[in-house]
Amino acid sequence: MMNRYKVLPLLVVVFSLFFTTSILQAASIKDRMAERIPAINALKDQGLVGENNAGLLEFRTGQKPSQALIQDENNDRQAVYAAIAKKEGVSPQLVGQRRAKMLADNGKSGHWFQAADGKWYQK
Repeated sequence: MMNRYKVLPLLVVVFSLFFTTSILQAASIKDRMAERIPAINALKDQGLVGENNAGLLEFRTGQKPSQALIQDENNDRQAVYAAIAKKEGVSPQLVGQRRAKMLADNGKSGHWFQAADGKWYQK
């Protein structure tokens, strides 16, 4: 009986740390993504980067400036899609496809988007 009372507080602490870590990680991803928005929008405005049909950024030309920036953004997007997928009980790919449609529907005129059939178009 005594061991049970020692283990319970330990379990509470472990679960609390896990939950807190998840929240902090999500906040960190959100902050990083928010910081990248101006640079990403500049690349989109130049027509160098578009939104593909998987909800990820993709270079549209042979020029690939800020390649690390785009890779970091895509990595964070994939982490977000995986978290949403787990919560909703669907695949991360489906979450990405849904996000791609939202991005295209609400996207800025002049930016590039990839349709579900793989064809690129400029809005």
